[in-house]
Amino acid sequence: MHRGGTDRSALAATRWIDRWLDACRDLAELSRSNPMTDAVIDEIDGRMIRIGDRWLADFASCNYLGFDLDREIIESVPDYLDRWGTHPSWSRLLGSPVLYEQIEERLCELLGAEDVLVLPTITLIHMSVIPVLAGSGTIFLEKRAHKTIYDGCQLASARGATVKKFGFEDVDDLERLLKERSSAPRLICIDGVNSMTGNAADVEGFARLAREYDALLYVDDAHGFGVIGERAPDETSPYGMRGNSIVQHVGETYDHVVLVAGLSKSYSSLAAFMACPPELKRLLKTAAPSYLYSGPSPVASLATTLTGLDVNEKRGDAVRADLWHKTSTVLDCLDRLGAHTPNRSGFPIVEVPLARHEDVDAVGRFLFDNGIYVTLAAYPLVPRTEVGFRIQVTAANSNAEIEQLVDVLGRLASRFDLQPARTKVRAA
Repeated sequence: MHRGGTDRSALAATRWIDRWLDACRDLAELSRSNPMTDAVIDEIDGRMIRIGDRWLADFASCNYLGFDLDREIIESVPDYLDRWGTHPSWSRLLGSPVLYEQIEERLCELLGAEDVLVLPTITLIHMSVIPVLAGSGTIFLEKRAHKTIYDGCQLASARGATVKKFGFEDVDDLERLLKERSSAPRLICIDGVNSMTGNAADVEGFARLAREYDALLYVDDAHGFGVIGERAPDETSPYGMRGNSIVQHVGETYDHVVLVAGLSKSYSSLAAFMACPPELKRLLKTAAPSYLYSGPSPVASLATTLTGLDVNEKRGDAVRADLWHKTSTVLDCLDRLGAHTPNRSGFPIVEVPLARHEDVDAVGRFLFDNGIYVTLAAYPLVPRTEVGFRIQVTAANSNAEIEQLVDVLGRLASRFDLQPARTKVRAA
């Protein structure tokens, strides 16, 4: 009997693997054949990268503010290493360098939040915090939320939570589900700025429902934090000021809202955080595995975070204005070409879907051969109707690199069919 049960389990596992491999066949083939995937970067020079003997302009980086290349930030690191060594190997439960406390205090001020908890990565936050917040209650999960949020929700489901999915960017569909009978606590999980479309969620609408139905809105703003922030009459760009997240950008409060974001993108540092009430922070210090057991962020990342916060305060708004201008140049190019992009925000994530998903390998090769490196968006990472490539603009991309990208996009559009433009109004 025992052996039979084991055989059935092994068979079920094999079937699951077979289904997953079948779903990922397009991606696996692309990974084997296309130089734009699983590449080894041999060298960098600014935002130019060398792969083998070929130099390419990098439009796959998420270092939106260019802090990874900022000399003031880089040169601050050795002093921290002299004082703290390379790595504090305690879990945060055992002990934290005072640098953590300094970062949390600085982030509280920047975000206008009651309290902040810093942990190593957003993925670890999702996997350890979502199950704690959901308990045996109900999670309302946006269908196009990031895969790492899905993983956290799956773990919460295994521990007794019920997961209900609502339509992408669909406040009305969420309200329909909230009106149904569901067990408390209730957790609503969404992206702040979507990692493919570059568009911001209707945080105001979702927060209103969270308060109305006594739920907690959990916002992953990995791609918004550092780029967008509070609005002001004297703002230097439509991205707003200070880069203090989508919550501040739309003028929301933290009432029934938990903000999660990373420092690995705009701040180019291996760390992440959540803005939350002090009582929730105290709970997570005894209940979240990533606080209890995980290794901490390296000292170099704590250093680049602290210096990055200084740089953001001194010249971050000028950097964001430059980033907005460069992104606008790319979006204007797509407008002239009559090519569709779902980006209606003007934020620096520009997805370009193809008319025929089968062209993605050839398009990737064309871009690579013409010195442009982007993120290929293949099925099942996106639906087949959205297969194409994603351009990520950073402040460190030179004007010459932007001009090169515009030129190559023009030649690409004359050789391959892009999806035709649809009527939309750009917010920024």
